[in-house]
Amino acid sequence: MLWIEKYRPATISDILGQDAVLRHLTSFAASGTVPHLILTGPHGTGKSVAIECFAKDLYKETWEQNTTIFQTADIFSQGKAFLEQDPRYAHLFQKNQSLIANFKYIIRWYASLRPLDAEFKLLVFEDAHALTREAQQALRRIMEQTSGTCRFIFTTTNPSAIIPPITSRCLPLFFAPLEHEVILPHLKKIREAECPGTTACSDDDLDLFVHASRGDLRRAILLLQAALETGSCQDLSAISQSETATITSLAVSAIKSGDLAGGTRRLESLMIDYGLSGADVLLEIRTVLKREYNHPALSATLADAEYRMHHANNEYLQVGALATGIREHFV
Repeated sequence: MLWIEKYRPATISDILGQDAVLRHLTSFAASGTVPHLILTGPHGTGKSVAIECFAKDLYKETWEQNTTIFQTADIFSQGKAFLEQDPRYAHLFQKNQSLIANFKYIIRWYASLRPLDAEFKLLVFEDAHALTREAQQALRRIMEQTSGTCRFIFTTTNPSAIIPPITSRCLPLFFAPLEHEVILPHLKKIREAECPGTTACSDDDLDLFVHASRGDLRRAILLLQAALETGSCQDLSAISQSETATITSLAVSAIKSGDLAGGTRRLESLMIDYGLSGADVLLEIRTVLKREYNHPALSATLADAEYRMHHANNEYLQVGALATGIREHFV
């Protein structure tokens, strides 16, 4: 069993390092007065589990019946095939309609369902930055029409991708990267629970895992599990080398050799097949370029790409532009 699931917070008080946000959610649950929300912040900072724990506090035993979660990244990357195969949507899917028409129909159907023993229910949109502008415009209208019986919650790592008509209707709550002082004690607690008395991973090794996680508690726990189960705590580079990092390295190599289209396809696959955001792809590229090339001009190109990524809506376009920029430095 993955430790990120085994040690997943069960209540709001179990969530670490997000005290300001949790005070708001606890107050909302206690009063029963909930606005539309946008939860923003990097991966692994507690956005999804906070919604789950909040719903449990708000609805008690009926939280699952009153909470509907839409994985928007899956819907808009896999398209109609995903809707047709997923049992939650298959009975609503209409083959002769477009993806966006199906999406609108499904959201309206779920929004029309009466809440169970409550005044309103929660409609949650994970990875809301994956929503197209047309989909967001449709959601804006549905929010207006169903505000009496539904509360909309959006989670995203890129809030600039959400259109102003939606953000203006939502209270923003920011989940910051977790501090070193928050992650390290938690890793020590897990180490003692899983391998009491072990000397395989020292406190210094755990400290390296914390730095490698960059404030992502989920990643830190995964690194600890991989290290303890393989007995290779000292080889951090081998442990932290992920499949996405390997694909990124191959993409950069392809771009360098002149295969711009092939390299761009590999980078796009990180968003389509692995669910990475555009910002995550930039982070992977930055790591590869710093390790293998470390060229100041490439750093400037990355900085420009990061600025555009946070001020534009089409992440695929920006990743393609970055690939072109990288290629220019290798010509």
